[in-house]
Amino acid sequence: MINSNNEWDTLKEVIVGNTFLSNLPGLELSFKLFFHDSLTSDVFGNDVYSQKGKNWKGEIKKQYIDEHEEDLAEMVRTLEEESVTVKRPKRLDKIHRFKTPYWESGCVPALNIRDQAIIVGDEIIETPPQIRSRFFENDLLKEIFMDYFRKGARWTQVPKPMLLDNSFDISYQLKKGVHYEKQANHFDIGYEILFDGAQCLRFNKDIVINCSNENHLLGAQWLKRHLKGYDVHIVRMVDNHIDSTMLPLREGVLLVNPRKFKDEHLPDFLKKWDRIVAPEPEHQQTLLASKYIDMNVLSIDPKKVMVSSNYIPLIRLLEQNGFTPVPVQLRHRRLFGGGFHCITLDTIRKD
Repeated sequence: MINSNNEWDTLKEVIVGNTFLSNLPGLELSFKLFFHDSLTSDVFGNDVYSQKGKNWKGEIKKQYIDEHEEDLAEMVRTLEEESVTVKRPKRLDKIHRFKTPYWESGCVPALNIRDQAIIVGDEIIETPPQIRSRFFENDLLKEIFMDYFRKGARWTQVPKPMLLDNSFDISYQLKKGVHYEKQANHFDIGYEILFDGAQCLRFNKDIVINCSNENHLLGAQWLKRHLKGYDVHIVRMVDNHIDSTMLPLREGVLLVNPRKFKDEHLPDFLKKWDRIVAPEPEHQQTLLASKYIDMNVLSIDPKKVMVSSNYIPLIRLLEQNGFTPVPVQLRHRRLFGGGFHCITLDTIRKD
């Protein structure tokens, strides 16, 4: 039976995502908005990508795809050695093009599966996609979710958005001095409910959600109305996902990003928790993921933490604070936009 209430209890069952294909969907409005900070950096678009003018499509080298798949396989083996049952989504064999009444795009594999679902107790909550190419991504997880449903899990989907141009609040980008042109549509209803599961952290009966725009605030409002008996706390620290800014390692201990973590924005119940400040990562080019993606760790239990084998300073710091690091190689986590917490969905944790 599905059961996961926080980020640190003993992990018994988890879904691990699958790697990308070589071709990515085009650089359209929703992708530009979501990855605004990375795409406007000076170093985005090195040899791992190629630019194709206004019809840009990312092309990732086969070498990096193969190495990423090797690392995911090693991650699965490591989890299984820790007595964790691992499930995988269905594979996407190619980029399938699709069209809605309002726009068209191409499907992407289910890699960073933390983004589009939250497990709260015995309930699967599918969150609405913020990027058009991810509109049907959770179909690759439907077989797993259906199996959990048959075993007694509750299964809910946040209202599916239309993802029209005017569905998106672009105030964050405007503050950065960038304006994106948006086309009006007969079906416009104003801002829609848009948020990712990776904007949320679970602390048993408390849920913390990072909100940086009106779309996210609507998502927080939906969660507050839906989750009876839970307290939903809004924080404003980063543009989207919170798990490379702060992450609970066990009850009473937070791993925090010194550049983005804001103590004054914490809900009261977290202000007394101890903090482990993530060491400064070595310089890397800015790709789709945060420079601090290596603090995106996965707690196997209140003592053991899966961490990037390349992040030696954090491994040592965790040991100094009484944790047992479980190092695993994840060479291209920034290229593919996700660390260990991003590419997993913990469905069963033992209280």
